[in-house]
Amino acid sequence: MPDAEALATTPQLTVIIPTLNEANIITASLDRLDGWRRAGAEIIVVDGGSSDGTCALATSRADRVISAAAGRARQMNAGAASARSPVLLFLHADTQLPPDAMPAVLKAVEARAWGRFDVRIRGHSSMLPIVAACMNLRSRLTGIATGDQALFMQRATFVDLGGFPDQPLMEDIEMSRRLKRSSRPACLRLKATTDGRRWEKRGLAATIWLMWRLRFRYWRGASAVDLAKEYHHVR
Repeated sequence: MPDAEALATTPQLTVIIPTLNEANIITASLDRLDGWRRAGAEIIVVDGGSSDGTCALATSRADRVISAAAGRARQMNAGAASARSPVLLFLHADTQLPPDAMPAVLKAVEARAWGRFDVRIRGHSSMLPIVAACMNLRSRLTGIATGDQALFMQRATFVDLGGFPDQPLMEDIEMSRRLKRSSRPACLRLKATTDGRRWEKRGLAATIWLMWRLRFRYWRGASAVDLAKEYHHVR
């Protein structure tokens, strides 16, 4: 049996952030989570081999900074293996969580095995709110979530499913498919704000067409490795 001191120091929730050369944003990203830490969350940064000082910047602002083989799925799995809490939340470095959302997450996982936030896309285009609204509606209808929506789940469920699949793309889509076997997602209307740079750089129409095309091919059985090559080539 764990002693009272150990129980008192066990975090309620672990936020896991995979990084790769995020020095320009990691300080602000972690500073925004300071309230979560003070409320009892554990923050783990999992670096995939940054060469720009990301780890040094993160060290004083996270509970742990660990290294893992590059690849979002592998990094998130490494972070989960290091986590001490019963609830895991996976956060992209360029995604901002609502400061008061931690109680909502903890309440949600009492009833559901997993969940995600609605998303808001930060950027200049007047079309981005429409894109975000479509993403949120699609997610509610299908029960499938993307990494931009800050997936969270019971650690026991994560372990039972074997973690994220070791693939270079669509790991969030595949994980959602597997999680749906445990329960429908808790779809929080609180909004996680993600950066719209990739949408604006590539163009909204081109980005939407690319992602839907890749997802359709994945649904039809295309290899995630082949899809990743196409995604990075187009990007």
